Amino acid sequence: MKIGVYPGTFDPITNGHVDLITRSLHLFDKVYVAVASNPQKHPVFDLQERVEMVRVVTKDLPHVEVEAFHGLLVHFVREHGAHAIIRGLRAVSDFEFELQVALMNRNLDQSAEAVFLMPSQEYIYLTSTIIKEVARHGGDLIGLVHPEIARRLSARLGSASR
Repeated sequence: MKIGVYPGTFDPITNGHVDLITRSLHLFDKVYVAVASNPQKHPVFDLQERVEMVRVVTKDLPHVEVEAFHGLLVHFVREHGAHAIIRGLRAVSDFEFELQVALMNRNLDQSAEAVFLMPSQEYIYLTSTIIKEVARHGGDLIGLVHPEIARRLSARLGSASR
């Protein structure tokens, strides 16, 4: 069985993330979505909320498991018997950062392979940061995030997300 790990902060999970998870299932028999604690990013939602939101959005996707993780990603990958780390690339600037991370992961564990996927064209511009900014100002989130995520963003950020 080929196992992939798709790590991220997912604050919040976007339709772009879901696109990559769905497409990863064509490459892997099982995909773990590893939700990182990452307090340096000052998330809007705490770790358990983010795990719950990812579970809500992926509940109908077979062979997807969602777990929180702390510490080094390579440890999570090894503990779960995964074959690769899945990362999304939207632009050249993403590649430069992701290459550094992939090389560090390989330095920490020689078996840590990285698989880079480009998002579908309709999601290439999406980031969680942009989504939060749209929500803060009451912008329309339809097609950008799952309706439940839009509701939670609206409740947390205090703006009406249509």
